[in-house]
Amino acid sequence: MNENQVKITLKRTLTGIVDSDKMEKTVVVIVNRRFKHPIYGKYVTRRKKYMAHDTDSVCSIGDKVIIEESRPMSARKRWMVKEIIEKAV
Repeated sequence: MNENQVKITLKRTLTGIVDSDKMEKTVVVIVNRRFKHPIYGKYVTRRKKYMAHDTDSVCSIGDKVIIEESRPMSARKRWMVKEIIEKAV
């Protein structure tokens, strides 16, 4: 790679809702995804929990957040809270 070339790394982002904030600097985010079943055509909803790093511990339960892929921070934590879209009421 020359000095003129720039390496661009695209990190995956997901949108979800904070389910738990009981840990220090960590939140559990539930991400729902909907897809059409390949055979039956019915829409199916799947949900998955991700543990995300929350540096300042500002997220609370019910917040809508964007999480971004990052380096492994612990055995199960590989995502980081990028932005809080909407605070819980």
